Amino acid sequence: MTLVGALVGATATTWVGYTQVLPFSGAVGFVVIWYVVFVAFYAGLTALTQPRRIVVDRVVASVVMAAPALVGLALLSTVVSTVWKGLPALTHWNFFFDDMAGVHADAPFTTGGIAHALVGTVIEVCIAVSIAMPLGVATAVYISEVGGRGAVLVRTVVEAMTALPSIVAGLFIYTVWIVNLGMETSGLAASLALAVMALPIMARASEVVLRVVPNGLREASYALGAGRWQTVWKVVLPTARPGLATALILGVARAVGETSPLLLTSGASTFFNANPTHNPMNSLPLFVYASVSTGSPEMEQRAYAGATVLLAVVLSLFLLARLAARGRKNR
Repeated sequence: MTLVGALVGATATTWVGYTQVLPFSGAVGFVVIWYVVFVAFYAGLTALTQPRRIVVDRVVASVVMAAPALVGLALLSTVVSTVWKGLPALTHWNFFFDDMAGVHADAPFTTGGIAHALVGTVIEVCIAVSIAMPLGVATAVYISEVGGRGAVLVRTVVEAMTALPSIVAGLFIYTVWIVNLGMETSGLAASLALAVMALPIMARASEVVLRVVPNGLREASYALGAGRWQTVWKVVLPTARPGLATALILGVARAVGETSPLLLTSGASTFFNANPTHNPMNSLPLFVYASVSTGSPEMEQRAYAGATVLLAVVLSLFLLARLAARGRKNR
């Protein structure tokens, strides 16, 4: 009843003071003022019947519970807003199976789609992960299992690369792969740039996971006569497999939404291309960026629809990685 009274009292007081007395307006300000008033009312009503320890406990609990609620509300509003604005394009099946070749900006939603961008994203991310994940795990094994002065240097470089701006990775691949080696803009060049972005994330996360593996398992393996690499391959890595799946998720999440490296390496296209080594290859982040840049309302709605599909792809990859890790662990 104290909680209900604080909620009702804070709502009524905020409505009167914020909307009727003070010259303020807006939902964000209303929620902020309401929360402050609610905490004050909740503490005051609790203090009428409870000791100070209970008052402090309830105030801190309300603050701690409000933090994840705020994050969840922000995430929910972002997802709902993106889906709602892209709904006019999402309701047409051709949006998922056609490309934008020959489709002008003001064309109706019954023409054109994101098949070329969706396939390009999957191909580029798969190539990037196939390059970055083995290198990241090998780097983590070297840091956590081998050690030494070299491991300290490698850890420092990895930590520095985690804050690497994405445009720098794109410029690096553009300079080395396209300018110096003379290769064309393609999906492979974009995959290399994404691999540079995902590698430090996977290496750092994998190192943290490997350090969590109990030393007793390593000592038991050595006691049975296994060598260092047998212990790593048959004891440490299988034990850390769920955590390595999390490292994979973090790397994919970093790579799948990058746009600036793709602007320099993949090239923009409106046609379908499944060959990552030849011709430009579009992707969902690049499609969203290019669609919003046109200034057309129809293309802006297509951009929101593409962003919705990108969210769905990330969620699907997350679920697949978690299910794969859980299944291996059970077996």
